[in-house]
Amino acid sequence: MRNWLNLFGFIAVIVLAFSSVAHAGTEEQNPYFLLEQVATKTFTRIKNEQMQIKQNPDVLKTIVEEELLPYIDYRFAALKVLGKHYRKAPKEKLPEYIEVFRTYLIATYAIALGQYEDQSVEFEPAKDYRKRKEVTVRALIKDPARPDIKIAFKVRKDNRTNKWRAYDMVAEGISLLSSKRSELEAILRKDGLDKVIEALNKKNIETISLAKPEAQS
Repeated sequence: MRNWLNLFGFIAVIVLAFSSVAHAGTEEQNPYFLLEQVATKTFTRIKNEQMQIKQNPDVLKTIVEEELLPYIDYRFAALKVLGKHYRKAPKEKLPEYIEVFRTYLIATYAIALGQYEDQSVEFEPAKDYRKRKEVTVRALIKDPARPDIKIAFKVRKDNRTNKWRAYDMVAEGISLLSSKRSELEAILRKDGLDKVIEALNKKNIETISLAKPEAQS
């Protein structure tokens, strides 16, 4: 299970990565093509900086922040995680929560990237997306050491900017956003947004480890 969760984490980075070139000045974008191109670019950088990463794993945070974060709709994702609790959340606390969630994404995906070992990704053929506001891009993660994993990327076009932006991914039927919402549900219900911010801040300072999961017997 631990192996799968680690792989789930780094896969999630791909969905966030693709939006980095998602708008080049025209409405006719191809999210399928863009996803494949930016995934290749992101993992190429990881490969090229392996020496620096081994010396200082926090380099992974820099890669996430520089390559991914400027193009992630982390505000939309943060509010989706709140779900029904958004209406009751103190509005003056939302900016702080969104900023902490932003940092949380950097830490989460940086930690997940520490498990990257040059797995290959096969993308499905592009479908007609031109009249859509949201698409699902499916792919297959192939790893010689593990069974193949089916994943689906949730991508939406922003009404204001017409940019395609990633907001969620599903691996083997499990949504990343839904899992985070479940993780924070009890805290939100019992203690409110302040405690969620506190919990996320604790996660944000966790040290990145490059230790590999123990092999299953």
